[in-house]
Amino acid sequence: MPKYSLITSFLGETKDRFHTYNRSLPLDEKLRLVKEIPHYSGVELVYPYEVGPAAGLAADQTTELLERHGLACSAVNVNVKGEPEFVAGGLTSSDPKIRARAVSFIKDAKDFAAEIGAPRVTCCPLGDGHEYVFQSDYDAAWGYLQEAFSEAAEYRREMPLMIEYKPKETRRHCYLDRAATTLLLVTQIGVDTLGVTMDFGHSVYAEEHPADALTLLHRSGYPYYIHINDNDKSWDWDFFTGSHSLLEYIEFVYYLRRYGYADYFTSDTHPTRWDMSGMFAINARMTEKIWNLIESIGDNEIERRIADDDYIKTWQFIETKILHLE
Repeated sequence: MPKYSLITSFLGETKDRFHTYNRSLPLDEKLRLVKEIPHYSGVELVYPYEVGPAAGLAADQTTELLERHGLACSAVNVNVKGEPEFVAGGLTSSDPKIRARAVSFIKDAKDFAAEIGAPRVTCCPLGDGHEYVFQSDYDAAWGYLQEAFSEAAEYRREMPLMIEYKPKETRRHCYLDRAATTLLLVTQIGVDTLGVTMDFGHSVYAEEHPADALTLLHRSGYPYYIHINDNDKSWDWDFFTGSHSLLEYIEFVYYLRRYGYADYFTSDTHPTRWDMSGMFAINARMTEKIWNLIESIGDNEIERRIADDDYIKTWQFIETKILHLE
């Protein structure tokens, strides 16, 4: 069965361009809330703004909090976009001092993850991209990404580093926009503990077919890690799973089962106007039901349907066996 965790920053105060949602909470209180949500056993912690020396929570203090609440850390999420000097890109800045500082954030996050016993560090370089034509030297930017992630991956090589891709935000176009692009970078670097964080909503938003993109990652042999949420393909709304792309999510879960994924399904979901705990509960509840549904149908039966060239029959199978439209 799947394991579930959530990104704890979504349990506190969050903002969009117009509103502030919920109230700021200390990590201790966030972990207490997680423990009350059915099926959740882990958390993804944001470094350096939620945990770490700058946040006033050293590794030993963080470990004590996790142990007190009986939770594991699924990943340390290192933020390389929040500092003022990263506004035009940290890892791809033309200033070598800024690039070095961005890499140091990842290295420090690896140190912190090792100290608290986390299994990986994940990084989404959203500030690295461009808005306009003739704005960027793409060749130089790709070279900087190779250098930065190569250095970060080689440091504490035993600590896996996952790169999370997204087509846009905060930049109009992020350099690492899709699974194939990110996998190309990972392959060029060639460190076996460097991999990809696949966010279901980012994949939908990038106009990928999530199960297809997942297959690329799986066949690469590099590690991957999963974030779950949903959107309407127009923006990364971070809605709850199945709310807008239900059949795509069912297929995605089927392929995760098929590939033997036994790691965390981490909720990267923005509750905004809705009850926080209730929103995260939906993610796990939906995934559990889908997982069990696939198990009850049987992998062999689904494989037969996929192999059948008569898609009309396959759709009838979807109607009756998956959607239960009798």
